[in-house]
Amino acid sequence: MDHGIEINLNNESDFLKIVETLSRIGIMSSGNTVTQTCHILHKRGKYYILHFKELLKMDGVSKSEITPKDISRRNGIVKLLIEWNLCTSNVDMSPNSLSNIKIVSYKNKQNYVFKQNYTVGKVKRKKSAL
Repeated sequence: MDHGIEINLNNESDFLKIVETLSRIGIMSSGNTVTQTCHILHKRGKYYILHFKELLKMDGVSKSEITPKDISRRNGIVKLLIEWNLCTSNVDMSPNSLSNIKIVSYKNKQNYVFKQNYTVGKVKRKKSAL
């Protein structure tokens, strides 16, 4: 796959842990709203962490450009998942950055509103003009 970072789970239960963890990592917007930056994708027996713009582009529903900053943030998030022993990866994640990223702890999540720009498994196709 040309997008994302391939990861290896330490055990199968880590998939749901990563899904939940990624839902609490993102960009702060108005007030106490956090917009999720990355998602985990399971495809053909492999797991990938992707920036939501990569997923939109793969689905063909967005022409938005994935910037080097987006990739650097994605790489920084993957590095955190590895440091937290949720996965491993053999991919070089340089450069990586957590600039503008908010990480909400599980115990404080009730104080925030979480938003997604992409939902894995729900492809929105453009309507063709008839």
